Amino acid sequence: MDTMGRHVIAELWGCNVDKLNNINFIEQLFVDAALEAGAEVREVVFHKFAPLGVSGVVIISESHLTIHSFPEQGYASIDVYTCGNRIDPNVASNYISKGLGAKTVEHIQVYRGMGPIHVGKPKVTAL
Repeated sequence: MDTMGRHVIAELWGCNVDKLNNINFIEQLFVDAALEAGAEVREVVFHKFAPLGVSGVVIISESHLTIHSFPEQGYASIDVYTCGNRIDPNVASNYISKGLGAKTVEHIQVYRGMGPIHVGKPKVTAL
């Protein structure tokens, strides 16, 4: 498929609360996820909120990985966008989901740069 990129948007539920609130763990997890997918890491920026939560982005040559965590809910919203077809964003998304210990994952994949966006029903995976 000829596309500008693929964008995975995921809802992670039942995650490990301590991991969701640990900026160092999340930062390393996201860098490792990018590398696992074969991406080239360019910039890494994360912020710890008081008292709970972490937001951050890993900029890759192929685009980005982001997170916002809600430890009090055991929830994280993530997205992984990769340009072209060389890098599969699902590899990084799955790596993150497992690393955070998510019990349920809802995710969709959107093809970018192909005209009107068509979003299907999310896929739900119980881990």
